[in-house]
Amino acid sequence: MENQNEYNAEEIFSKALRAGRRTYFFDVRETKAGDYYLTITESKKFTNEDGTFYYKKHKIYLYKEDFDEFNNSLKETCDFIIDKKGSEVISEKHDKDFDSKKEKEKEKEKDESSESDNNDEEKDFADVDFENDDQ
Repeated sequence: MENQNEYNAEEIFSKALRAGRRTYFFDVRETKAGDYYLTITESKKFTNEDGTFYYKKHKIYLYKEDFDEFNNSLKETCDFIIDKKGSEVISEKHDKDFDSKKEKEKEKEKDESSESDNNDEEKDFADVDFENDDQ
Protein backbone atom coordinates (compact mmCIF):
# COMPACT_ATOMS: atom_id res chain seq x y z
CA MET A 1 0.00 0.00 0.00
CA GLU A 2 1.20 3.49 -0.90
CA ASN A 3 2.27 5.84 1.92
CA GLN A 4 0.10 8.96 1.69
CA ASN A 5 2.94 11.27 2.83
CA GLU A 6 5.14 10.05 -0.03
CA TYR A 7 2.44 10.54 -2.67
CA ASN A 8 3.73 12.93 -5.31
CA ALA A 9 1.00 14.24 -7.59
CA GLU A 10 2.05 14.02 -11.21
CA GLU A 11 2.57 17.36 -12.92
CA ILE A 12 0.54 17.53 -16.13
CA PHE A 13 1.11 21.11 -17.30
CA SER A 14 3.17 24.02 -15.96
CA LYS A 15 3.49 27.72 -16.74
CA ALA A 16 5.80 30.24 -15.04
CA LEU A 17 5.33 34.00 -14.84
CA ARG A 18 8.35 36.04 -13.78
CA ALA A 19 7.53 39.36 -12.12
CA GLY A 20 10.55 41.11 -10.62
CA ARG A 21 11.88 39.08 -7.71
CA ARG A 22 8.67 37.04 -7.64
CA THR A 23 7.84 34.09 -9.84
CA TYR A 24 4.36 32.64 -10.12
CA PHE A 25 3.97 28.99 -11.08
CA PHE A 26 0.70 27.60 -12.43
CA ASP A 27 0.84 23.81 -12.24
CA VAL A 28 -1.81 21.30 -13.24
CA ARG A 29 -1.57 18.13 -11.18
CA GLU A 30 -3.53 14.92 -10.93
CA THR A 31 -5.26 13.62 -7.83
CA LYS A 32 -5.18 9.97 -6.76
CA ALA A 33 -8.70 9.69 -8.19
CA GLY A 34 -7.44 10.81 -11.62
CA ASP A 35 -8.94 14.32 -11.65
CA TYR A 36 -6.97 17.52 -12.27
CA TYR A 37 -6.43 20.50 -9.98
CA LEU A 38 -4.39 23.68 -10.11
CA THR A 39 -1.65 24.82 -7.77
CA ILE A 40 -0.62 28.46 -7.90
CA THR A 41 2.73 29.06 -6.23
CA GLU A 42 4.28 32.43 -5.47
CA SER A 43 8.03 32.11 -5.06
CA LYS A 44 9.87 35.18 -3.77
CA LYS A 45 13.66 35.48 -3.79
CA PHE A 46 15.51 36.82 -0.74
CA THR A 47 19.19 37.38 -0.01
CA ASN A 48 20.96 36.30 3.18
CA GLU A 49 23.57 38.55 4.80
CA ASP A 50 26.31 36.32 3.36
CA GLY A 51 25.01 36.89 -0.19
CA THR A 52 23.37 33.49 -0.65
CA PHE A 53 19.77 33.27 -1.83
CA TYR A 54 16.71 31.61 -0.43
CA TYR A 55 13.08 31.48 -1.53
CA LYS A 56 9.80 31.82 0.34
CA LYS A 57 6.88 30.01 -1.27
CA HIS A 58 3.14 30.33 -0.84
CA LYS A 59 0.68 27.95 -2.49
CA ILE A 60 -2.98 27.96 -3.39
CA TYR A 61 -4.71 24.73 -4.35
CA LEU A 62 -7.65 25.30 -6.66
CA TYR A 63 -10.08 22.57 -7.64
CA LYS A 64 -12.32 22.46 -10.73
CA GLU A 65 -15.53 23.04 -8.80
CA ASP A 66 -14.15 26.46 -7.72
CA PHE A 67 -12.78 27.63 -11.11
CA ASP A 68 -15.82 29.66 -12.23
CA GLU A 69 -16.27 31.54 -8.97
CA PHE A 70 -12.50 32.04 -8.59
CA ASN A 71 -12.18 33.43 -12.14
CA ASN A 72 -15.20 35.72 -11.64
CA SER A 73 -13.88 37.03 -8.32
CA LEU A 74 -10.37 37.51 -9.70
CA LYS A 75 -11.66 39.40 -12.76
CA GLU A 76 -14.00 41.55 -10.67
CA THR A 77 -11.19 42.43 -8.26
CA CYS A 78 -8.68 43.21 -11.04
CA ASP A 79 -11.27 45.33 -12.87
CA PHE A 80 -11.99 47.25 -9.66
CA ILE A 81 -8.28 48.08 -9.20
CA ILE A 82 -7.84 49.17 -12.84
CA ASP A 83 -11.05 51.27 -12.72
CA LYS A 84 -9.99 53.02 -9.51
CA LYS A 85 -6.23 53.39 -10.04
CA GLY A 86 -5.56 52.72 -13.73
CA SER A 87 -3.09 50.21 -15.10
CA GLU A 88 0.02 52.37 -14.63
CA VAL A 89 2.36 51.19 -11.87
CA ILE A 90 2.76 54.02 -9.37
CA SER A 91 5.18 52.41 -6.95
CA GLU A 92 8.89 52.55 -7.71
CA LYS A 93 9.35 49.38 -5.67
CA HIS A 94 7.18 47.38 -8.10
CA ASP A 95 8.07 49.04 -11.42
CA LYS A 96 11.36 47.71 -12.76
CA ASP A 97 11.62 50.71 -15.17
CA PHE A 98 10.73 53.32 -12.53
CA ASP A 99 14.23 54.86 -12.35
CA SER A 100 14.56 55.28 -16.12
CA LYS A 101 11.01 56.73 -16.34
CA LYS A 102 11.79 59.11 -13.47
CA GLU A 103 14.99 60.27 -15.20
CA LYS A 104 13.17 60.86 -18.52
CA GLU A 105 10.50 62.85 -16.69
CA LYS A 106 13.16 65.06 -15.04
CA GLU A 107 14.85 65.66 -18.41
CA LYS A 108 11.51 66.58 -19.99
CA GLU A 109 10.71 69.04 -17.17
CA LYS A 110 14.21 70.53 -17.50
CA ASP A 111 13.77 70.97 -21.27
CA GLU A 112 10.33 72.55 -20.82
CA SER A 113 11.68 74.85 -18.13
CA SER A 114 14.60 76.02 -20.28
CA GLU A 115 12.24 76.60 -23.24
CA SER A 116 10.01 78.70 -21.01
CA ASP A 117 13.03 80.71 -19.82
CA ASN A 118 14.12 81.27 -23.45
CA ASN A 119 10.63 82.48 -24.41
CA ASP A 120 10.62 84.93 -21.49
CA GLU A 121 14.04 86.28 -22.54
CA GLU A 122 12.92 86.75 -26.14
CA LYS A 123 9.96 88.93 -25.14
CA ASP A 124 10.78 92.53 -24.25
CA PHE A 125 9.30 95.94 -25.01
CA ALA A 126 10.74 95.97 -28.54
CA ASP A 127 8.49 93.04 -29.49
CA VAL A 128 5.22 94.79 -28.60
CA ASP A 129 3.04 95.70 -31.62
CA PHE A 130 1.37 99.05 -30.89
CA GLU A 131 -0.26 99.34 -34.34
CA ASN A 132 -2.82 96.61 -33.65
CA ASP A 133 -3.46 97.75 -30.07
CA ASP A 134 -6.98 99.21 -30.70
CA GLN A 135 -8.48 95.97 -32.00
